[in-house]
Amino acid sequence: MSDMEMDRESIGRDDIQAKFEDLKHSLDRTAEAARTPMLTAGIAIVAVLVVLAFLLGRRRGRASRTVVEVRRV
Repeated sequence: MSDMEMDRESIGRDDIQAKFEDLKHSLDRTAEAARTPMLTAGIAIVAVLVVLAFLLGRRRGRASRTVVEVRRV
């Protein structure tokens, strides 16, 4: 097609809708491919945070533990 013919051709609603659906399917595939690694990374981060909270709580519990010594006179 020449430039003159392309200028006369109009873009219809169906053309726009088809392009949006094509983009939507492309984005859906990309999102699905990224979902699994993100889920794995999220689980790993939560596990690290739980272990860190446990260790910090354990350390604080040891530091504030009171030692009572009873002596008879």
